[in-house]
Parts: sequence; C-alpha cells; structure tokens
Amino acid sequence: MTVQTALVQGTKLLEDANIAVPRLTAEVLLAHAMRAERVYLYAHPEQELKEVEWLHYGRYLHERMQGKPTQYITRRQEFYGREFLVNSDVLIPRPETEHVVEAAMRLPHRAQRLLDVGTGTGALAVTMQLETGAEVWATDISPAAAAVAADNACRLGARVSLVICDAMAAIAGGSMDLIVSNPPYVPLREREGLQREVREWEPHVALFGGESGFDVYDRVVADAARVLRPGGWLVMELGFGCQPHVAGLFDSWNELRIEPDLAGIPRVIAARLPALP
Repeated sequence: MTVQTALVQGTKLLEDANIAVPRLTAEVLLAHAMRAERVYLYAHPEQELKEVEWLHYGRYLHERMQGKPTQYITRRQEFYGREFLVNSDVLIPRPETEHVVEAAMRLPHRAQRLLDVGTGTGALAVTMQLETGAEVWATDISPAAAAVAADNACRLGARVSLVICDAMAAIAGGSMDLIVSNPPYVPLREREGLQREVREWEPHVALFGGESGFDVYDRVVADAARVLRPGGWLVMELGFGCQPHVAGLFDSWNELRIEPDLAGIPRVIAARLPALP
C-alpha cells in the first residue's frame, strides 16, 4: 500500500465514521505511524508502507473511529508553540487557554513567584516559566497528571516545582505574586451534551466543576486571597456563560479585567488582590 492509497482509504473510513476533518486526521495518524512529518507524505505519495507502518496506521484509525481523540493516539499536542506530551490522565490543552498566558503577560507588574492551580499537562506552568523566567509552582490533585506535567517540564527545560494536592491546600499563605488556572468548569448537568471524545475520554476531574460548574471557581477565588501576597493577581480561564457568576466573586478585589477570545467570547478573568494600606 502506498502513502497516497493509505490516505485515501483512511480518509474514507473516517468520513464514514463521522469523524471531523477526516483528511487532516488521516494525515496526522499516518505521519505518526511512519514517524515522519506530515509534509513528508506530500513529498513521497508513491512510497510503499512497511508492514509495521501499515499495522500501526490501521490501529490508529480504529482507535480514532471509536472516539479516542487524535492527541491521545499521537500523545502530542502543541501549546504556545511548544509540543507537550498528553495522555488520558490529563485534559488536552486547548488553543483558548493560551489567552491565559497572554493576559498574565500583560499585567503591569511582572511576577517573581507564581502558581498554576490544576496544572494537568503543565502547559500553563511550563509556558509561564519559560516565557518569564519566574519561580513557578504547580498543583494537581491527580498524581498521574502531575507525572505528565513533570515529564513535560523536564523535556522542555522548565523549572517547575510540582505539588500533589487539592487546589491550593498545600500552598503557604502569602507566598505567590500571581496565580493562573484553567479550572474544571463544565456543569455536570451538561455531561451528556459533550462531544463523545470529551465525555468518554478526557478525565472528569479536569472537566466538571460540580452541578453548577462553579464549584472550583468558588474555592480558588476564596483561597487565592490567602495564598497571594498583597497586590497579587489571579488570572483564570472562563467557561462559556461563567462570567456573571465568577465576576461576582471579586467584589472586594481591584482592577477586574475580562478579556475575550478571538470570537469575542469572554475567555479570561483577572483581578488584583488589594495591597496593604
């Protein structure tokens, strides 16, 4: 079987299984099976696949048709221009979460010490450390997720100290200049409406924020007042429809900011803890 034939057949299988962007998905899976870049497929359409490549490709197609996300098959996902390792122990980083990094980078005072709450892959923690050079800490309730984050930090050369705990329970008071977080914010009542790839494959502890979707927001904002130094900032990703409730949690904070994504949807909320008089 040639590269071109494999792509045609794979695309048709994915189309019939109602998989989104079937051609692109077939290319990514075939390139992964061949341990090559996608551009290689275009340069060598007549190349014959080795038996091991054909077998791997067939398995990857089958997994994708069963709903397994492409990123969990390739075990890779790009975030802020860097390649992160992913597996089913962690949420797949989304491009929208890059807005958290950008919002944090625009703050008027550069943080010397910052914390990523619920780090997952470590995408926010690693990116902030590499972009700012700050001392970075990260927490996650899942030991398996923390292991993925540690692996990514090591691979990408980021100095990140990882703590396994619920939210900020193990973080000392008054120890951080900045807290960033992409908390779980999907309401449990919306579970059945999620895409199959999300509902059946991504870790629920990283997806659901209780019945309302606000449980983790409530806890993070409340405890951030303890963990931040006076004048420190909290920056969080916003789920769709979360803005009114979450903004209301910052009544006693200063400089509330809400920033939209490229579609104009409120995506990031930031606020500053009052400084000491």
